[in-house]
Amino acid sequence: MNYEETLQYLSELGKFGSHLGLERIQGLLVELDHPERRFKTIHITGTNGKGSVAEFLSNILLASGLKVGTYTSPHFVKYNERITINGQDVSNETFAELATKVAAAEEKFKQKGGTQPTQFEVLTAMCFLHFAQENIDYGVIEVGMGGLWDSTNVILPELSIITNVSLEHTNVLGKTVAAISEQKAGIIKPLVPVVTGATADALQVIADKAAQTRSQIYVYGRDFSSQAVNFNGKEQKFSFATEGLQDEFAITLLGDYQIINASMAIMAAEILRTKNQAITMETIKQGLYVTKWPGRLEKIADKPAVILDGAHNPSGVTVLRSALDKYYPQGKRFFVFGMMKDKDISKVVSILFRPSDKVFTVLADDSSRAATAELLAQTIGKQAVVKKDIQTAYQDALALAKEKDIVVVCGSLYLLGSFKTLQQKGKL
Repeated sequence: MNYEETLQYLSELGKFGSHLGLERIQGLLVELDHPERRFKTIHITGTNGKGSVAEFLSNILLASGLKVGTYTSPHFVKYNERITINGQDVSNETFAELATKVAAAEEKFKQKGGTQPTQFEVLTAMCFLHFAQENIDYGVIEVGMGGLWDSTNVILPELSIITNVSLEHTNVLGKTVAAISEQKAGIIKPLVPVVTGATADALQVIADKAAQTRSQIYVYGRDFSSQAVNFNGKEQKFSFATEGLQDEFAITLLGDYQIINASMAIMAAEILRTKNQAITMETIKQGLYVTKWPGRLEKIADKPAVILDGAHNPSGVTVLRSALDKYYPQGKRFFVFGMMKDKDISKVVSILFRPSDKVFTVLADDSSRAATAELLAQTIGKQAVVKKDIQTAYQDALALAKEKDIVVVCGSLYLLGSFKTLQQKGKL
């Protein structure tokens, strides 16, 4: 297959939807001679923050002179973004070659009685194959959904990270935080250390699982902690402390929650450096500082400030609202807002918007999952205005915003993907 044929292949697979379970990915990997066993891995799950932690940790390992593969999802513009080595997306040519090999493995698997793999399972197999072929030192692997039955959960990692747990995908993962935590804790493997930022009921479930598997657990706020020191407009400085270590670090990502995410990456690096002397305090500091993470309080313009944020659940927009209140307390706020209809729209709306805010509602993307602009506006109320497309909404927001105001594009990672695609095409 060439690249265009690969995109069509993946699009067709997308019609089969998402089905949790390991039998299909295991079947594919058998046919590919188990590429996932040929490199060391770090496995990351959680409701929010797992992408940021993955990026922090990948950059720490990269700064340490190691060859690092990173697997994240979803993508903004191209599937290639999900599979990177040393920060570089897989090329179109290589992406197509990987898909061709996995498609052949898929056919062999189905001929032996296997059922149709999903799109995410095929992408996961492509990722493992690419990382094995490129002989990486570490693969930083982000879970797609949940943990226990996610297709990434075929690896035996050096370390597991569970950032936090709140209600998400309740139709699949469970109706309570405890039930969802059981799914997240499913990535914990016997004798493999665990780093977590979970609290309360979620932490109890994770700690119980760690005890069952005899896995050392490192809990944020108990075994390691951090404290904001200052913010100078461009970077956040914070102190970090754990047994035998107390130091100051700096990151350029905004948001108090990024200090917690960075702290989990530091703790993870501290564990890994006991086995790999290439990782030093200097490379940890360097890796943290250079980390960028698109779609999380991503500032793309000034006067007025324009922020992109993919928060799409109540816990995510809580930290977005807190950050906006902290960094932009003055001026008016104009939102370009689109969400998926299977998310908790009413709760998100109640948290995110102030009565004085102006909200332009749009269709996040052209998928059937996207909530209509009309539905969003109806949920928000009088301060909302329905717009026919993202371009119109964004242009109208910019026209109304003064130099000290802020324009926020948010509500869904898919909305941000649509926005970035329009940017690349010069339509914004």
